Amino acid sequence: MSASEEAQPPSTNSDPNDQSLKFAVAISLLRSKVLQIRSNPSDSDTLRWKRKAKERKQEILRLREDLTEAEDATQCDLFPQTASCKCYFFDNLGKLSSTRLGDGSDRRFNDVLRRRFLRQVRFKERRRKAVGSLQRRHSSDSNTEVETEQLRASVDFLVELCDTVSPVGEANFANWAHQAVDFILSSLKNLLSTERNVELIEGIVSSLIMHLIRRMCSPFKVDESLHIDSDAQFYVQHLIRKLGSEAYIGQRAILSVSERISVLAESLLFLDPFDDSFPSTHECMFKLIQLIEFLISDYLLMWLRGDGFDKMLFEEWVASILHVRKALELLESRNGLYVLYMDRVTGELAKQVGQSSSLQMLKPEILDNLFH
Repeated sequence: MSASEEAQPPSTNSDPNDQSLKFAVAISLLRSKVLQIRSNPSDSDTLRWKRKAKERKQEILRLREDLTEAEDATQCDLFPQTASCKCYFFDNLGKLSSTRLGDGSDRRFNDVLRRRFLRQVRFKERRRKAVGSLQRRHSSDSNTEVETEQLRASVDFLVELCDTVSPVGEANFANWAHQAVDFILSSLKNLLSTERNVELIEGIVSSLIMHLIRRMCSPFKVDESLHIDSDAQFYVQHLIRKLGSEAYIGQRAILSVSERISVLAESLLFLDPFDDSFPSTHECMFKLIQLIEFLISDYLLMWLRGDGFDKMLFEEWVASILHVRKALELLESRNGLYVLYMDRVTGELAKQVGQSSSLQMLKPEILDNLFH
């Protein structure tokens, strides 16, 4: 064989076995991987789900920490949890105020009191129920519904507080009561601005007024000596007085109180002065008349300057007060102080009506009875 023939490369036609061998090896490797995956398919899925579960757990822990910090805000509280309310919420208890009470709020304490109130009322559970029903509706007024639920929760909390906690000697009563009142006023103001759920809101407010008036006229029992704690009734009266800074509540409170006085006046006509219930009824009468005086002297002019003053409701409770004045005249022979006190109330009312030009447009018969 010559040297030129030895230098020529081998022909490709002589390698079909090598190509087949490579292809067979590749197929074998692929089958081996497929069989390996089929033989143990859960290992990769298990690891993946374990990793996802760990990530979700960490995310839940972070969200819980954020929620705790947002609701409790213990790191941001300016005062310890046992601190008493220093906002003078119960100043002028049972006394006429030399200055208008306004909304009775101290802005320095609003954030702290709001957080503490939310903790006490356990609003998170209530909101979960409300949101659960609202998510199915996707309506544009979902925020209004949640705000209404906040108002209802605040009202329920305040009513339960007055029914279960004695205001006197209980350090937390002032804190919780202030928080509840401020929260109710804030929620109500937001709801009234939307002009939605009017009947529902009025029902909640009317129920609150009814419960507080009933509690104010009910004797508190002190377990230690089993005597009636009349000072506690002044605390409930003061709660109504503070809530009355909002005209929507204040005007309805005056109407309810005047109607309650009429009922008591009628019952006193036939009540034996030596009856065991007579002293409490007599005391309740004075507290109710005093409450009307407080609401008129503190807030009437402020209500007139605000938006949404209901003149029809104003005429209704003015007429009711004048009716009370006549009803108490029947008791003058038994206790003339009732009439004297109501004269002072109607005198203050006439004075403030005379100072407001907008109230001069009332029904002539009401004005005549008020000024004469």
